[in-house]
Parts: sequence; structure tokens; C-alpha cells
Amino acid sequence: GECVFHLFLEVNQERCQRILQEMEGSLTARDRVGIQDFVLLDAYTSETAFMDNLRKRFNENLIYTYIGTLLVSVNPYKELGIYTKKQMDIYMGVNFFELPPHIFALADNVYRTMISETNNHFILISGESGAGKTEASKKVLQFYAVCCPSTRLLDNVRDRLLLSNPVLEAFGNAKTLKNDNSSRFGKYMDIQFDHQGAAVGGHVLSYLLEKSRVVHQNHGERNFHIFYQLVEGGEDELLRWLGLERNCQNYRFLIQGECAKVSSINDKSDWKTVQKALTIIEFSEKDIEHLFAILASVLHLGNVHFGASALGYATLNSSAEVHWLSKVLSTDTSIKFSSNYALEVYIVIIDHFQVLSPFTAEHAKYARDALAKAIYGRTFSWLVNKINESLANKDSTRKTVIGLLDIYGFEVFDVNSFEQFCINFCNEKLQQLFIQLTLKSEQEEYEMEGIEWEPVPYFNNKIICDLVEEKHRGIISILDEECLRPGEATDFTFLEKLEEKMCGHPHFVTHKLADQKTRKTLERGDFRLLHYAGEVTYSVAGFLDKNNDLLYRNIKEVMRQSKNSIIQHCFNAIEPDGKKRPETVATQFKNSLAGLTEILMTKEPWYVRCLKPNHCKQPDRFDDVMVRHQVKYLGLMEHLRVRRAGFAYRRRYEVFLKRYKALCPDTWPHWKGTPAEGVQRLIKHLGYKPDEYKMGRTKIFIRHPRTLFATEDAFEICKHELATRIQAKYKGYRVKGQYQRQREAATKIETCWRGLQARKERERRAWAVKVIKKFIKGFMNRNQPVSMDNSEYLAFVRQSYLTRLKDNLPKSVLDKTTWLTPPPIMQEASMFLRKLHTRLLVRKYVRGISSQQKVQLQIKALTSDIFRGRKENYPQSICQPFADTRISEKDINIKVLQQICPEGIKYSVPVIKYDRNGFRPRFRQLIFTQAAAYLVEEAKIKQRVNYSSLKGVSVSNLSDNFLILHVSCDDTKQKGDLVLQCSYLFEALTKICVVTKNHSLIKVVQGSVRFDIQPGKEGFVDFKSSSEAMVYRAKNGHLMVVGPHNAIVNSRDKS
Repeated sequence: GECVFHLFLEVNQERCQRILQEMEGSLTARDRVGIQDFVLLDAYTSETAFMDNLRKRFNENLIYTYIGTLLVSVNPYKELGIYTKKQMDIYMGVNFFELPPHIFALADNVYRTMISETNNHFILISGESGAGKTEASKKVLQFYAVCCPSTRLLDNVRDRLLLSNPVLEAFGNAKTLKNDNSSRFGKYMDIQFDHQGAAVGGHVLSYLLEKSRVVHQNHGERNFHIFYQLVEGGEDELLRWLGLERNCQNYRFLIQGECAKVSSINDKSDWKTVQKALTIIEFSEKDIEHLFAILASVLHLGNVHFGASALGYATLNSSAEVHWLSKVLSTDTSIKFSSNYALEVYIVIIDHFQVLSPFTAEHAKYARDALAKAIYGRTFSWLVNKINESLANKDSTRKTVIGLLDIYGFEVFDVNSFEQFCINFCNEKLQQLFIQLTLKSEQEEYEMEGIEWEPVPYFNNKIICDLVEEKHRGIISILDEECLRPGEATDFTFLEKLEEKMCGHPHFVTHKLADQKTRKTLERGDFRLLHYAGEVTYSVAGFLDKNNDLLYRNIKEVMRQSKNSIIQHCFNAIEPDGKKRPETVATQFKNSLAGLTEILMTKEPWYVRCLKPNHCKQPDRFDDVMVRHQVKYLGLMEHLRVRRAGFAYRRRYEVFLKRYKALCPDTWPHWKGTPAEGVQRLIKHLGYKPDEYKMGRTKIFIRHPRTLFATEDAFEICKHELATRIQAKYKGYRVKGQYQRQREAATKIETCWRGLQARKERERRAWAVKVIKKFIKGFMNRNQPVSMDNSEYLAFVRQSYLTRLKDNLPKSVLDKTTWLTPPPIMQEASMFLRKLHTRLLVRKYVRGISSQQKVQLQIKALTSDIFRGRKENYPQSICQPFADTRISEKDINIKVLQQICPEGIKYSVPVIKYDRNGFRPRFRQLIFTQAAAYLVEEAKIKQRVNYSSLKGVSVSNLSDNFLILHVSCDDTKQKGDLVLQCSYLFEALTKICVVTKNHSLIKVVQGSVRFDIQPGKEGFVDFKSSSEAMVYRAKNGHLMVVGPHNAIVNSRDKS
């Protein structure tokens, strides 16, 4: 740490104290969140220090940590919000160590290195089940989908690459005790890029699908996802066609683990995703139909049951299931018989002759399960090949490749079988490759930089790999020999062969070969291998059967008869039968691993090691024992020791100088010499000791992390001060420049604005002169026909008149005076507009009247028809509204009401009745019913006049209010005509016309009116006008009615 303080020797005591406090705070912060690169860990050989750093970062939700370029990832079991598009943009195109560790940083660095160096790379993602390998590979693919150049064609490739994942997960993943979405196969995917870095294709290789899961699941585990997705999410019509029911409990292959339903898995939603993905990957409808039929056939096959005959031979008890099995795989009805036959009898070849041998019940079940595994396993291989066809790049030009290897991690269970043996052998091979490539890359870098390479001690697991794969002597060779040899070979004879061949091997032990203490931990059917990651005990039970993975010839023949195109492809007719025994599963796996190793050796390696923090899949829980075990078998400490064997930190001179040049006055702000000379001057100023660093050809190598940390702490302090000074200078520069720009801009704007205003003023004046000239000329020719001289003026006159008219339109129909006088040119248009406006006012008035007003107007119209121009005082009645009645029923005597109510009262009005003989006035009530008119005196009906006997009603043409009802008198005892005076004369007369429905009943007369006093005796009423109204009996015995004279004048005025 002394070298750091040389930078501050000339600084006063107060400033030193402040710097020390800031450095201390920075170191405290580093201790709280741990170190983001294990290479910089001081106690790099201490597993405890390694675990402490991992735990600190995990507790702060920092799940990623580097070991050089290797990425260690701890599954957080919760959403952290660190995989958004924004995060991708942050890590895109950034130096690997500039930002905190992240899967995006590694993916970006691989991508940029591939483009710049035009070579091939691969990312090896490993870890145990549930550690997050599959999710890590998804994040890498998602990152490349965003960062790569985009076109419509490239987007199609990108979509296929992304959507191949859900399809492979559905068919190759399952729920296990450790993980709800555990990959049960190894997957290597090549992503092909063109010279511009665009993803143009891909290729997928699969390894060791766990076919045994199809027919058997441990408690708490499920079969492959796709079966549950089909049953739960398949459409009703599809299930009916496949003979399936929407209940997983009905299928033996789906319920052995007793957990068909899992809360964290939505099978219906996943089914839709798979269907969409199959369409985008360009599976034909026929392929999809045949694929679903194969899934249904496996489920039906699982429900096939066997009994035993009296001789112990197998009998089929599930004809319905075999029927559906035959139906979904073929349209040929003969195959149903073949299926039964194949599941009950197998063929043995003796001296080139076929001999039929019936199955026992156990053999039949074995044949059934073998067929189910073969169908699913071969269909999975077909599916991978089909995806590869979709991802294939048709362009033959050279492409660079990034490979993604998502492979099962080291597995240790309570009972470990053939699958764990193969998986752990794979991890041994990958560990061997990992150490070789890491040491190789380290040694090459040292040699390239001209720095002496120091040999690194490490455990070479070649001895374990040879133990398993050595030709003629390895475990796989012995297992194959035992599977192929004639006679009764069993799992125990295989174990005996192992004990015979492996006796004395330091990494192999059995119950027989073990010492007394070890023997207590081994069963007689177990053998134990000492892997690089620790001891694993394997049970030999099932090793031979699983390694053979045989399928009887007659069952293959039945499958070849299927009309299902996928089954035909999987069970090819040219496939060899019996003459040459196919390779065993272990040998196939060993050969595929050898091929994978060859592929990986030609590419630049990058590593992601996934760790599982606890068994319970709970967030924020870090199980030290469990994580420590994974750190051990993933070889992380071994890798760290290799990286730290020489120098902990190395950077190119340009990068180092660019970051730390501010710490030396000679290199700040611009170094004129070469980067190597600048770095030499910088570290001399910082006081680096000779054993702390080495200068390579293009890089500086720093041995101890503390040296780098001291430099980094000094830089953290220095950059704040520099930032303040730079900020002040920059602000001054910006403000000054801004002021100068604003001043220049203001001057330019003023100049331009003044010029613009002057031009506008000149244009306005020129326009005004032109308009005025036109106006004067038009005015002078206003009475001439329309021409070029007066057209604009006349248009102005029209517009002016119409504008003024708009603001002075009459508001009422009766307004006849406010219409503006039009100019001569608008005379015709004004008349037309006036008519239109009048119609508009009338329409508005008509639309505004109520139904009551409408009835009133109709009655008034009838009154007008009768009296208009015929009676002098009619105009005075126009403005007086008519009422429905003038006497309410409560004002009519109850006795009278009882008599006339049945006829229905239509109208009633008070009148003065003049006697026929002496013309004495008497107050009466005139009531019109539906049938007659009644003259009532209080409780007595004085006279009833039927409308049929009413001859007419006479009124004068003067302004009096008298009316005479003329009644037919056939009998001398009958009363004669009625002479009445009514204040509501026009209303009463109109009502009687309406009630009688006789509009010609009213007669308007001049002078005198004759009326019948009784039959044979007549009287007269004389009418005249005077200045005041009077009613009296004249000397001649006539009734004289004098109407007011002023009514005539008023009526004239009104008219």
C-alpha cells in the first residue's frame, strides 16, 4: 500500500487526511459487496475467503462474479429486474471489466471478439440441476436477438433460434426433485453469424436424452412436459381424435411420480407457446399432426396391461388401448393384429431360421417399455433434426460461430445409476478440456507477451477419464463386452469383471475390494469412483439393460408398417437387424463426447458456472455446505489457482494508460509518446516495486490485487478532483461560447428582422395602393355591367351587404320593417333571402309550439273561418286564448250534474238570458253536453235544446255579444228560441260548432233578427251602433241592442 501514498507526498496534511478518509470509505464499500473478480482476491487459495466473497455478493443480490473471464452465477430464485432491454443496451459494446459482472457482459464480449478476430467461440454453461443453466442460455440468446443487426430475413432466423428453446424444453425437460424445469438432455447449439455480425443460422446437437423417464418417474417427479401440455392444453377435438381424456390421472406414464400438477408450471399456456413455436419453426400441419399422434401413442402404450396364461405366457388385457395405438399411428386395420402379436411374441433366429417364442408377462412389459422409449427417443432425434433444417443457413459463404453448451452438471443422488455414470463421465471430460484450454490460453498469452511461463500444479483427471473410456480396459469397454458376450450376463457378472480388471486402481473401489471401514458404506451391488469432484457410489442394477437399449425385431417390423411419416423415418426399413449389433448407449455417448470435444477444441472457450444456493428453491437463502460442494466439483478453486499462478491482473497499455493517466502529471492530460512508455512513466510515479509487475509486449501484468486496489483507490479520489476542475473549466467554456453565440445570433436576428419588417411594410403599401385604385375605379363603374373594372368592387358590395344583413336579420315573422335595403345589384338576391328567412322564422315558430298551443290554434282557425271580416269585434278576440270551460263542475249544482253528467259535459259558460215577452235579463248557465245544450238556473234545468232541434244560431255583424239560438217548435207548449248575452261570445259559438260538428250553424246578420217566442208568435231583436253599449225594449216592442261604436274604429285599426 506504500506505493499509493507517493502520489500525495507534496499535499498538505489536511488534504491527506481527507483522502485517507475517502479511501477508507471506498475499501469499506468494497468489503460490503465483495470483490467482483475472484482473481483479485488476496487469499485466493482459501476456500473460506472464496465462499465469504460469494456470500457477500449473493446477500446484496449480486449474483454474478468473475474468475477472469469465467462467469460464476448463483441462482437467486427471484426476479431481480436485471435482464431488461435497458440493461442490454448498457452492456452492449462496453469493455468486459468496465461494468459489474453480468451474463450480458460475457455474451457481448464473446460477440465482439468473434467479429473483430473472425474466429469461432463457445460458451460452456454447466452446473447441477436447478442452478439456472437453461435460463442462462436463454439470456444469451435474448441478448444476441437484440444486439445483432436486424432485417426481415434476419428477424425470421432470430425468431426460430429463440422459439426452438420452448420446443426443446417441452420435449426434453421435466420436473425433478431439484428443479421444476430440469433439462434431461445435453444441448449444444451453434449460432452462425455473417461478416456483419448478423445471426443467419444455427445448429443443435443433443446428448443422452433420459429416455427411461418416459416409462418411470421417481416420487415427486414428472414425465417430460409435453405430455402434460397435450392433455391439459390440447383442444377438445384434437384429444377426441387422439383418443385421449383431459385427465392426467388416466395415464400410467404420467402419474408414477404422483405430482402431475405443479403450481409453478402452467401447462395450458406452455401448450400455446409450443404450438406457436412449431408454426414459426416451419413444421408442416402434417408433421405437427403426426407428432401429436406419436405422443398419444406413448400414453396409450403406457396403459397396455398384460396378464399371464396357464402356461405363464403373456396375454394382452388392453385391446382398447392397442386399438387406439394402431389408430393414431396407422390407417391400416391390419396393424392392430400386428401390434397385439408383437407385444405377445418375439422372434429368435437359430441357424438362419426364425423361431417364434412367446413372451412372459415380465418380458412383455419390458418390450412395451422399450418400445415407448424407442418411439420417444427416436422422435426427439427427429425433432432436433427438423429444427436444424429450419435453422440451416442456405448461404455457403464462410460463417463465424458462437456455440452454447448447456450440459448437465455433476450429479450425486442417494442411488446413482447408469444415467448418473454417463453424466459424471461427461463432466470429467469437460473438466479435462476446461483445464487444458485454460492452461493453454494462459500459457499462450504469457509467451505472446514475452513473459516467462511458470508451471502450474493442478490435479490432472486424465486417470479418471482413462478409467472410464480406455479401450479394452475401461469401464465402458467392460460393460460392452458383458452386454455382447453369449451366456447369462447379469449386472453382477459385470461387477465381477470390473473387480477383476480394476483391482488396485486408486480411483475405483467395490465392496469386495474395499478395506474394512469403507466396506460398511458399500452394498454388494455397488462400485465407487473417486471423481475429481469427490466420491460417487453407483448401483450396477440396470446397467446392462440400459446400456443395451434393445428393441425386438418384430416390434420394429410393426412400426415400419405405420403410415405416420415420422415413425417411418425413425424406424427406417434399411436399418440393420441382427446381422450387425448396434452400438451400445455408453459407446454412443462416449463417441458423441469425443465428437463434441473435437468441436470445442477448434473454438475459443468461455465459461459460465451456475451454482444452486439451496435445496429448497428459496430466495435469499445461502446454504454454505451445498454451495461449497458445488464449488468443489465445478473446479472453481482449481480454475482460480490457474489464473492466479502468475499475475492476477493484465491490461493492454492503451487501456491502462487511458484509465490511470490522471494520477501522473507527466501523462495528464495527453501523453505524446508510445502507450508502453506512458505506462512505464505512470507506474514509476506511483512507486510500483519491480516484483509487483512485468511489462509485456502489449500489456502490463500486475502480480498482486492489493497493488491494483491501491491504484484504483487513488484514481477514485483523483477523478473527483479532476472532475470538479474539468467541470469548472467546461462550464466557463460553455457559458462563454454560449454568450458569444447568443450575441452573434441576436445581431443576425435583428438584421434579418428589420429587413423583413421593411420588406413587409413596402409590400403592404404597394398592396394598399393597388386596392384603393381598384375600389375607386369600381365605384365609378358601379352601375355598369360586370367587367374587370368593377367586378372586385361589386364583390365587395355584395360581401358588405351580406355581412351587415347577417347582423340585422328580423327576429320575428311580424317584423316587416328591419330588413335592410339592398343595393341595386343585390335586389333579386335580397328578395330570395327574405323569403328564405321568413320561412325559417315560421318553421322555428311552428316547431316551438306545444300540443296545447296547437289545439288552441286549430280552434282559433275555426273561429277565424266563421267570423273574420263578418263581425266587427272579432279582431279583439284574437289575442284572447280560449278556455276548455268557463264554469267548473264544482260551481254547477249537484242535482243538475247528476242529470246531465251521463251525456258528458263539453263546455259551460255563464250567460244572461232575456225573457221572450218582457225581455227581462236573468243570469243563467249555458252547458253543452255531447247530446244537447242546457240552460240552467241554479238547481233547475230551465230548458234543454237537442242539437237535432237546433236550427241555427244568429249573431249580429256589430260589436255586441248577443246570440239567438233558433229551436224547432212543433208544439205550442214548447218554449221558443233563446236570446242570450255572453261575455265569451266567440269562444262559446266556436265550442258549439265543434260539439255539434256543424260549422255552418252560425249566421251573421245585419239589422234585425227574428226569433220565435212560441209557435205562431214571433219577436225581433234590433242591432245598431252607438258611442256606448245599451240593451232596452224599444217602443215598437223589439229588443234593442246597441253595440259600442269605438269597437269599429278599433277593428279598423287592427286590420
